[in-house]
Amino acid sequence: MFDLQDQTRDALTRHYMPNSLSDRVALRVVKFMRVFADAFFAKRYGHRAVVLETVAAVPGMVGGMLQHLKALRRIRDDEGWIRELLDEAENERMHLMAFIKIAQPSLLERALILFAQGLFFNLYFILYLVTPRTAHRIVGYLEEEAVISYTQYLEMVESGHVENVPAPQMAIDYWNLPQDARLRELIIAVRADEAGHRDKNHEYADDIASGRRD
Repeated sequence: MFDLQDQTRDALTRHYMPNSLSDRVALRVVKFMRVFADAFFAKRYGHRAVVLETVAAVPGMVGGMLQHLKALRRIRDDEGWIRELLDEAENERMHLMAFIKIAQPSLLERALILFAQGLFFNLYFILYLVTPRTAHRIVGYLEEEAVISYTQYLEMVESGHVENVPAPQMAIDYWNLPQDARLRELIIAVRADEAGHRDKNHEYADDIASGRRD
């Protein structure tokens, strides 16, 4: 997992260069999704976090479920994939729980959450059944974009364009933050989580591509 202390530029801007057709497709899909997110949310990063984290918690749950079923069918050890993926889903849900205290979604955003989650769940489920390598690569690239977005959010807070409000108590407890932690510290912790998910999903895609995992 990504080290919370390793917040260097190189670690935060790490990018996996696509080296196959499926990698390039995955990257293009994510960049296409980014265009819509930027157009809809602009610089409302708190609201962006609330909506997108409801979608971000889907891949880990889908992947964990399908890996669980595969391990049962093949009567084999899962090599830690199931727990890792379910932990990722839970971690993304905690991101949502934290940011819902910061920015309450509007009715339009709540409708978008229902639509986006339903659509994404089904598409990702089918994709993972057909090509789990591409599914993990897409998540890796999605997490790269998440790191970028949280870095931009952090810059808005540090520049004074977004109020550096106190962090919610549940976030302080979950990430073991100082009791006087504020939004800035919360964003840094969440960004580190996203960087960890980025690295892990790219690693999983590489394992599948190399034949170390099917």
